[in-house]
Amino acid sequence: MAQISQHALETAVQQYRDPYLGKDLYELGAVKSLTADNSGKVTVMIELPYPSKGIAGALKELLTNALDDVDGVEGVDVHVGQKIHSHKVQKDIQSVPGVKNIIAVASGKGGVGKSTTAVNLALALHAEGARVGILDADIYGPSIGMMLGVPEGKRPDTKENKYFVPMEAHGLQANSMAFVVTDKTPMVWRGPMVSGAVMQLLQQTLWNELDYLILDMPPGTGDIQLTIAQKVPVNGAVIVTTPQDIALLDGKKGIEMFRKVDISVLGVVENMSVHICSNCGHEEPLFGHGGGERIAEEYGTTLLGQLPLHMTIREQTDGGIPSVVAEPDSEVARRYKDIARRVGAELSTRERNLTGSISSVSVTEH
Repeated sequence: MAQISQHALETAVQQYRDPYLGKDLYELGAVKSLTADNSGKVTVMIELPYPSKGIAGALKELLTNALDDVDGVEGVDVHVGQKIHSHKVQKDIQSVPGVKNIIAVASGKGGVGKSTTAVNLALALHAEGARVGILDADIYGPSIGMMLGVPEGKRPDTKENKYFVPMEAHGLQANSMAFVVTDKTPMVWRGPMVSGAVMQLLQQTLWNELDYLILDMPPGTGDIQLTIAQKVPVNGAVIVTTPQDIALLDGKKGIEMFRKVDISVLGVVENMSVHICSNCGHEEPLFGHGGGERIAEEYGTTLLGQLPLHMTIREQTDGGIPSVVAEPDSEVARRYKDIARRVGAELSTRERNLTGSISSVSVTEH
């Protein structure tokens, strides 16, 4: 049997360009090995730098077809995996034990679906193969517990009377002020108390080897939000807006706030971009059109995705089973997963944290 050309194999693999990063697999450093044995069987090991379970099948098929066309190849075995790296945070802020990356989900104003987006983004990252947690930093209106179906009154376990054990819900690790107070407790705290509570929840929770921790920020861009952004080691931010003009103005303020504290904005999610009638399926842009795209272009960032205004999204989230887990094959879930891959891909292009692995808190069992 004639020897298979290594150059021909590499050329075949280079035909594939990553749909989210726009580079071939060699440019991404994603080809870990590419070998051919004496029988003509080719084995290739691919490792993508972002959560990508949803595209792994298509990648395997495309590479298999490309390599099959190389002279001498008698069989192809493609392995696709992923490895999420830790990336740099703001200057002089220490990383959180057990957490590789923190992604803040924020909005310049309330009522744009920020928390719904945060929950479904977290679930979509998990569905794409990442280890994910979510922290409800919206102290005045904590809703993550309800959205994840955590029973009212359920409290997190503690270790050594100091650390919280995160709740497990739909595969996520979660913590929230709602887990330690009742929904009838008035949160009449001033800014320093709020940011202090968020830091306590963040640092005293035993996060277990997370690739991503989604931080559901309080809505707005005031002192509380700015203080949290300055103290929490955030690797990247996602801005949630609607096409409505007033929401777009506030979304711009959110981008400016994160840039002011040297946090990279990964992109914009345009929520409620179009209303879909539950009876006839007619689509209508109730709040305007193209706003998210205009913000992204103006600030040199990415439009991560557009989500419809649809009754089922609210019903499923209010019922504690958000869209990504309620209907994982639906169009809405598909959009969330696409956004999750884009968020992971965008973060993978940022400077890595090379100071070593993110250690976990050591707790003594009694």
